[in-house]
Amino acid sequence: MSTTMVAALNTALRDSMRADANVHVLGEDVGALGGVFRVTDGLAAEFGAQRCLDTPLAEAGILGTAVGMAMYGLRPVVEMQFDAFAYPAFEQVFSHVAKMRNRTGGRMGLPITIRVPYGGGVGGVEHHSDSSEAYYAHTPGLHVVTPATVADSYGLLRSAIASDDPVVFLEPKRLYWSAADFSPAEISTAAQVPPIGRAMVRRPGTSATLLTYGPSLPVCLEAAAAARSEGWDLAVVDLRSLVPFDDETVCAAVRATGRAVVVHEAAGFAGVGAEIAARVTERCFHHLAAPVLRVTGYDIPYPPPMLEKHHLPSVDRILDAVARLQWEQ
Repeated sequence: MSTTMVAALNTALRDSMRADANVHVLGEDVGALGGVFRVTDGLAAEFGAQRCLDTPLAEAGILGTAVGMAMYGLRPVVEMQFDAFAYPAFEQVFSHVAKMRNRTGGRMGLPITIRVPYGGGVGGVEHHSDSSEAYYAHTPGLHVVTPATVADSYGLLRSAIASDDPVVFLEPKRLYWSAADFSPAEISTAAQVPPIGRAMVRRPGTSATLLTYGPSLPVCLEAAAAARSEGWDLAVVDLRSLVPFDDETVCAAVRATGRAVVVHEAAGFAGVGAEIAARVTERCFHHLAAPVLRVTGYDIPYPPPMLEKHHLPSVDRILDAVARLQWEQ
């Protein structure tokens, strides 16, 4: 059955709410409208306005309300309409959501899932195309997850909602309408739900390893296919989870090829790719035939829609980086 990522996310929310009456959804326009991207479509009709709650346009208030809900035993799922819309709620995320378990000596966790549509490639205007994963990944106390496939969007969201720790769930909006053959029945037991903190090798290879996540996965797979004409056999690893980070899978893939390129949309300076490159270098130093390279967005505010194709990682930029790896011995 062909399913879009939006439909898979909607089903994950619906199945989680059916399985646990403590799961509540709240955010701007998540009720009658079903969310800007229709991820929450039909939830208010099935579960009522008390469990699928439309809120005022006040992100700090939305997340502050979720903190209180979680302290009283609920499992709130918060929707931030767009990536940069979440910035007014950073105080709540950094000072309370991430720190409550530590502040209470482990006695109180906050099982909050913060859903954030993020990334570019959709022609969005300012505040609608940011890649803000580094802010969250740098904050101890948060799990940070970003699916890139239809199946993972369902399974990882189920895992995030079931987690007793707060999870920032980053949804690549330009993949929302991608479709694949998938049925939730394929993940019929808890043992089959993909765990947070586990990467996946999407394509094995021998020449170099592309390390990526979220919206950049399809670009890396396209680059790997194009690389065959150059005689290169590229492995592609989908990180899926930025925190916790799967060093085991990543390092095994890099050691197998001796070369690595990290690809993500966010700006390069102090981005998640810098941490990944450092971790790989520290753990795989004697297996590397060349430095770990990065292909990222440029160190600028996100550009206007007509220019974003020049800003985002492309097949050509990825292949240029792979070519550099061949002579940087």
